[in-house]
Amino acid sequence: MAAASQHVSHVRALYKAILKLHRGLPLQMQALGDQYVKEEFRHHKEAGKQEVDIFMHEWTKYYVTLAKQLGPKHKFKTVGQNLSSELLNNFSDEQIGQLKELLDATTVPASPASDADEKR
Repeated sequence: MAAASQHVSHVRALYKAILKLHRGLPLQMQALGDQYVKEEFRHHKEAGKQEVDIFMHEWTKYYVTLAKQLGPKHKFKTVGQNLSSELLNNFSDEQIGQLKELLDATTVPASPASDADEKR
């Protein structure tokens, strides 16, 4: 039982750390990232051990990469990194669909109303 509560604590700590790290992103990226993280962690709540291990490993790598990119010693002009074709070939159709949704959400041109709001 202690192992289960320790695991839950570890998952919760990573989740909170990612959301805290997102505060360093531009507001629109923060909102999109927070929403995505919340959905992914919720979606994997009942996942099996092997899937959870992979999930936690990948989200930990995400945290480390983003922390380096946002940190004071690494003043990158852009945030993120390109995915290799080898990695993309291992994605399921569902994961490819999620990437497409993210691409669409992040490349939508600004509406005239939001342009007017920014000029105020």
